[in-house]
Amino acid sequence: MTIEQVKEEQRIAIVGAGPGGLTLARILQQHGVKTVVYEREPGPHSRQQGGSLDIHHDSGQMALREAGLFEQFEALARYEGEDFRLLDKTGKVYIDEFAESQGQRPEIDRGTLRELLLNSLDPDIIQWGHNLVQAIPMENGRHELHFENGHVDTVHLVVAADGAFSRIRPLLTDSVPAYSGLSMVELYLDNAAIDHPEIAAFNRRGKMFALADHKGIVGQLNGDGRICVYLAFQIEQEWLDTCGIPFDQPEEAKRQLLKHFDDWDESLQNYIRSADGPMIPRRIYMLPVGLKWTHKPGVTLIGDAAHLMSPFAGEGVNLAMLDAMELALSIVQHGDLDKAVEAYEMKMYDYSSKSAEESDANLKLIFSDDAAAKLTDLMNQYYEQQ
Repeated sequence: MTIEQVKEEQRIAIVGAGPGGLTLARILQQHGVKTVVYEREPGPHSRQQGGSLDIHHDSGQMALREAGLFEQFEALARYEGEDFRLLDKTGKVYIDEFAESQGQRPEIDRGTLRELLLNSLDPDIIQWGHNLVQAIPMENGRHELHFENGHVDTVHLVVAADGAFSRIRPLLTDSVPAYSGLSMVELYLDNAAIDHPEIAAFNRRGKMFALADHKGIVGQLNGDGRICVYLAFQIEQEWLDTCGIPFDQPEEAKRQLLKHFDDWDESLQNYIRSADGPMIPRRIYMLPVGLKWTHKPGVTLIGDAAHLMSPFAGEGVNLAMLDAMELALSIVQHGDLDKAVEAYEMKMYDYSSKSAEESDANLKLIFSDDAAAKLTDLMNQYYEQQ
């Protein structure tokens, strides 16, 4: 089958309108291949999109170049967001980096990136309010997709870009995400430069990591002027349910959270004390490192659906976009959808397993004893190799 036949005859559905799914749709659109993107959210602004992302030159940026969006990305990216501070709980500074004007991992808010990708697509590609209930295999590799709203679609290829708890992954593997040992509470400091100038000056333009006692406080300046704060705990899976902290009552929750950091420097406690508005508790999950599956016609996985890992290699969104690029180019180059998917999967297994190993090792190091000193040594080794 030629690429022209794929364009005319083959129906490709992407489940999930995150950065991975949208990048895939965009690159295929660039090559004249039509897709449909099904997203369970009712619209593009129905929920908060989360914090800031660092987009890597050898993955996410490559995908944006292929998508024809790199110049627009550069105009939005914050190279100063690569500032990085590393401390221990006493406030001792181990690393204090000021970003160069043109680094390799500039920051962009997740919502801004999504908007860039959405605006680049034909409007009729995305079907909002379509929550996938089931994907049923049929003959010749086709799948029948059933949605909660009653819609049914039959497609030649379904691509799971539906995240950690993918509804499509069980078609390919029995592997399920396992608790990583880490739980986090997400807080925000709104309008930081005006309302929290001391914390803004302390945090500076990028990320602040404070690590000790198998815990962490992470501050991340976003492009909208907020500081996103992550309180991280190496703790049993049930803790968020059993700790008794009322996360829906922010003031009382902050009071109780401060007890977990009662011997930390006040400059770090202030990230908790000054937080505004709601907070989001979440557990961090991961798929087995190096996960592979037996190839099946008509279905594949990208992003967290394929290789969910902890956020401590900074690779999640970058790998999702790299997956999207590799799959799109494979479809264009092969013409035959089945061969294209198989070639993509073999390539993806190789690079994603390396990132998953790095992420797992970083998670263990960052929440070990003397974490700030160990992370400093690791980063110094990295810089020496560059």
